[in-house]
Amino acid sequence: MPRLLSLTAIHARIPLKRDVKHASHTRRENDTLLVEAQLADGGIGWGEALPRPYVTGETIESCFETLAALDLKQFGGTIAGLSEAVHRCRDVRMPQRPHGQRDCFGNSVRCAVELAVLDAVARAEGVPLSRVTELVPEAQAFRRSASQVRYGVAVMSVKPWKEAASALAYRLYGFQQCKVKVGVTGQNEPASLRRIRRWAGAHMDVRVDANEAWRPDEVEAKVAALQPFGITSVEQPVPHSDVGSLAVIRPKLDVPLMLDESLCSLGDADRAIGDERCDLFNIRLSKCGGFINSLLLAAKARDAGLGYQLGCMVGETGILSAAGRHFACSVDGIRYLEGSFDRHLVAERLTEQDLTFGRGGIAPALANPGLGITIDPKAVERVSVKRELLSIP
Repeated sequence: MPRLLSLTAIHARIPLKRDVKHASHTRRENDTLLVEAQLADGGIGWGEALPRPYVTGETIESCFETLAALDLKQFGGTIAGLSEAVHRCRDVRMPQRPHGQRDCFGNSVRCAVELAVLDAVARAEGVPLSRVTELVPEAQAFRRSASQVRYGVAVMSVKPWKEAASALAYRLYGFQQCKVKVGVTGQNEPASLRRIRRWAGAHMDVRVDANEAWRPDEVEAKVAALQPFGITSVEQPVPHSDVGSLAVIRPKLDVPLMLDESLCSLGDADRAIGDERCDLFNIRLSKCGGFINSLLLAAKARDAGLGYQLGCMVGETGILSAAGRHFACSVDGIRYLEGSFDRHLVAERLTEQDLTFGRGGIAPALANPGLGITIDPKAVERVSVKRELLSIP
């Protein structure tokens, strides 16, 4: 039976191929948390998370502080297969969060550690990570086994000719879903949507993401101005501090509302459902605390009659792309799917495999054990800023 020997936390600085701009932030690189789990028999597993201070309140520095305070005895001794690994990861006790932080603080650490442990144990057992979905009771009602999935794309706030060119390229490449970033200062949102709809075509599923940019008192007018272009949802229209206002705004809209920055924990989900703040959850493995918590969020949404998408963090490497692929292939009912932008966005690939989606956003399931990927140690070394070895008692 597997026994966890150590965890190595790595601060990796991942360069992106271009600036990525939305209403909350502009970035050209990521400070990423990588975790390598080492088993006593020499087996390894990998995890990844992207801390965002404006999402979960975490920074790369706070992740290392959280790891230093984490009781690693929870992972000590032998682990009797993947089922026990799932049980331990689900029940792991995180350090007390700093005063004033939301209950999602620490989710990046939870995600990276969980994925590394599950990857290592699943590899030792010879089963793919998607098997985890079978081992979470709440997920039984919507688990599936798909041989492939189809991703969507995003149009960022750029010059008008680039918006048109991107929309046309996505149409010609066979994509079926497109998310448009709105709310950026100086952006004429109706003009952008008109242009994108024209070049993307009538059959493209187009939705918008405001990234917390709008005030509560302007949401109705903003949405009304975009409805003529056939948008299918509006993501995180107001700042998290104003999310309670959506309980009043939502019944006045004819377009479904999705929560993202305000949907990072099981507590967030309970509050959203209880107050009827939204129609959809944007589930992202890193901000939501890993694979298991993401399954539980999907279950909560489904039980409440809400929809859910599987999103991604900008600049995920192949580790999170692979984890997202396993989730998408094993979970039914995902309304929108984002991820696997690897080759198009990440300048330093950490995996030997290219996990980028193909034509039309189609990508195959990963059948090999664990995450189903092979890490390039030289690439990891090139992007490493800091390493800390954490021995398991």
